[in-house]
Amino acid sequence: MNREIPGGEAEIFDAHVHFFSHRFFKMLAAQSPRLKDREDAVDEIGRITGLEMPSDDPAELAGQWLNQLDQNRVSRALLIASLPNDEVSVAAAVKLHPDRFHGAFFFNPKEPEPEARLIRALDDLKLQVVSLFPAMHGFSVADDPNVRKIAEIVSKRKGTAIFVHCGALSVGIRGKLGLKSPFDLRLSNPLEVHRLASEFPEVNFIIPHFGAGLWRETLMAADLCQNIFLDTSSTNKWTKYEASATDMRTVFERTIEVTGTSRLLFGSDSSFFPRGWNSEILNGQTKVLQDLKIAAEEIEAILGGNLARLLT
Repeated sequence: MNREIPGGEAEIFDAHVHFFSHRFFKMLAAQSPRLKDREDAVDEIGRITGLEMPSDDPAELAGQWLNQLDQNRVSRALLIASLPNDEVSVAAAVKLHPDRFHGAFFFNPKEPEPEARLIRALDDLKLQVVSLFPAMHGFSVADDPNVRKIAEIVSKRKGTAIFVHCGALSVGIRGKLGLKSPFDLRLSNPLEVHRLASEFPEVNFIIPHFGAGLWRETLMAADLCQNIFLDTSSTNKWTKYEASATDMRTVFERTIEVTGTSRLLFGSDSSFFPRGWNSEILNGQTKVLQDLKIAAEEIEAILGGNLARLLT
């Protein structure tokens, strides 16, 4: 399962894989006026998007992802339930393959009984990472009392973390289905994470995509809070928002100057079939790290060791 790098082999532990289950697509269809009443709504999504639709048994989708990990010599992956209330799908995959999968889940603190739902996901379903999308669900990470309660609950559980999506947010499949995305990007500032992270230093926070266009603010927050980690996932097209031309070499070099290598988590942002696991992200980022002459043991930490430590 290991991938060779100069000086040794690295265990790949992907910090960002979306588990687009049948239940996920069914919930998406329910948001569409033209799909919500169709018995074949999920199949219709496949026809519209060209994506391969999963069976209604999450065990089969788990098997597909397991095959992808094996084919690409990836040891483990953090699977993300990508809509609130789809926790059970990822939990099924984790239960079947606990040595290969760990579980994260979208969580909307504005829905009823947030504490009970969160405790069930963490304790009963054995998921480890709470994924918050403040721009999508319309709440402030810094000010919402339910978010503060989330941090309190997570603080009492070892091997857990809070993932907060910051910066630009777009969900491609929503556009293909004609679904509106009334996201409020004003709520996506990493400085809001800083406030919560500074109040709960015992809780680990993950900001994906280097802050997705709010890189400077992400570095500021991470510099001031040692419990903020950054995941490196996706194509990182957000670099087009930078005032001066910025490439991934510059992003990694300057980020490592601020955070060191111990708080970077490799992620692919893989999500759908037939593409499967996105090996291009790993190959490109590994090359950048090697070109920067990062020590082999530090590359190993970024590619998997840091996340393994975080979730243990």
